Amino acid sequence: MSEDEPKVPSFDDDADPPDDAPVPPAEPVGETPEQEHERARAYSHVPARELIRTPFQAALEELQPLRVLPVYVWDLVVRITHWTIVLTIGILAVTGFYIGHPFIEVPGEARYHFVMGTVKAVHLYAAVAFGLAVLSRILWMFIGPYPARWHRFIPVQKLRREKLWGTLKYYLFAQHRPPAVLGHNPLAGLTYCFVFLLEFVMVGTGLAMYSATNPEAWISLQWLIPLFGGLVTARWIHHVVMWLLLGFVVHHIYSAFLVTAQEKHATMESMVSGWKFLHRHDLEAAGVPLDKLVLLKRQGDRGDRAA
Repeated sequence: MSEDEPKVPSFDDDADPPDDAPVPPAEPVGETPEQEHERARAYSHVPARELIRTPFQAALEELQPLRVLPVYVWDLVVRITHWTIVLTIGILAVTGFYIGHPFIEVPGEARYHFVMGTVKAVHLYAAVAFGLAVLSRILWMFIGPYPARWHRFIPVQKLRREKLWGTLKYYLFAQHRPPAVLGHNPLAGLTYCFVFLLEFVMVGTGLAMYSATNPEAWISLQWLIPLFGGLVTARWIHHVVMWLLLGFVVHHIYSAFLVTAQEKHATMESMVSGWKFLHRHDLEAAGVPLDKLVLLKRQGDRGDRAA
């Protein structure tokens, strides 16, 4: 930029536009061509980019006066995989219980009813959907938007590590409010890493048992049987991990109700709509700059139109 060229005013997060920034006056009603020409000449020396607000600058100015800000936290992929996992865990638990301990009695020969075969088929299809949802969510940690990324699960950032202890104290009722975060809190993120590991164990043991009853499947998975110590051990691990996941589901629902009531950020509703509503001081404490918030808001607007 040369010294003679006017400096473009900056619209940073922490600075308002300068008071002397030229703003074109509103066009008068019934303006004559001569008046319109004179008004155009009056601003002919002003660079056009000083008179035009970009959508980004307009969004910043729109958010500046708000105390409660809309934040698009959970994108469509996160919400679809979340509810797919929730639904399939319920189906897999019920059908798995029946496969291990049949409780439906039907008159006559079993071959005329095929109850167990139907239950196993439902269990298999639900397991496929469950595995695909888990794999999709893990892949999304590396290619998805900011709140869905892997560093929101593993606290590699100093700020996330500092809030880990405060979050634990909140869950132990030793602190009134949890530390402010944008998406997952640090303790929940670490917990979800352990949950993903359990889900992989469920998929692995399930495939091991499937390979024993379907040795001529399109791909041989019988090498998984000795990996888990045999079929008996694999079935036992499968059963125990199911109870661990169901226990996590109970705790997850309790925590969701607790945090929703305490923070009043629409935490539970956000897993349906994708949007949270956070106070400005919470966003500042979470270390989220306003320009990042604008980008998330624009992603949310595009997601709403796509949905």
